[in-house]
Amino acid sequence: MPALIVGNWKMNGLGDDIAEIAQMAAAGAGNGARSLWIAPPFTLIDRSVIVAAGAVKIGGQDCHVKQSGAHTGCVSAAMLADLGAGFVIVGHSERRRDKAESDADVRAKATAGCAAGLEVILCIGETRDQRGAGQTNDVLTSQLAGSLPDDAEALIIAYEPVWAIGTGLIPTLDDVASAHAHIRANLVARYGPAGYGVRVLYGGSVTPANASELLRVSEVGGVLVGGASLTAQSLLAITAAPP
Repeated sequence: MPALIVGNWKMNGLGDDIAEIAQMAAAGAGNGARSLWIAPPFTLIDRSVIVAAGAVKIGGQDCHVKQSGAHTGCVSAAMLADLGAGFVIVGHSERRRDKAESDADVRAKATAGCAAGLEVILCIGETRDQRGAGQTNDVLTSQLAGSLPDDAEALIIAYEPVWAIGTGLIPTLDDVASAHAHIRANLVARYGPAGYGVRVLYGGSVTPANASELLRVSEVGGVLVGGASLTAQSLLAITAAPP
């Protein structure tokens, strides 16, 4: 299975930045060795789908739990799919922190994304204090128990230690391997054999300089990239990182 490189643009990008996605698509980023997905802001999804022309999968950074209704300013998974999006990110630590999203909220969003026909990238991860207290595995187990949807189909997990996001810090490779092995064990316990088919990504200060070593870690099926995904030059360097 090709390693999956997912770029999360967060609240970045205006119309002129569509040119970056066009460059990614023109470079043939999804060339069989690595698959490239981009989650631009909602305002750029439809234009991104057009310029990506199928070479790069485009997705949303979040969705509402309901398909429609009186929820001013919100975007449903069905709306994302209607724009041509193929996936949605749910449970990112910034939303868990800034919007006080609970595991139950994340589970509902994951369920909504699956119901709309989207692949779902579900984020989990511990804070620095939790890691320092030796609670990483307990936190991951708790978040998975509360956040996972009923079905493993179309599900992807992203392990993002909160303290590594945007800080330039990353866990040791052994720590990454340990966390991913723990996540895999939880997925198999929850879903049975189907749990082996759920891809697990690593996210948190991924750069062209460290992508190769991270992608070689056992059970790492790809990476979720933040700031380094904003330009074609940077993200394509990650996509082209030596295996």
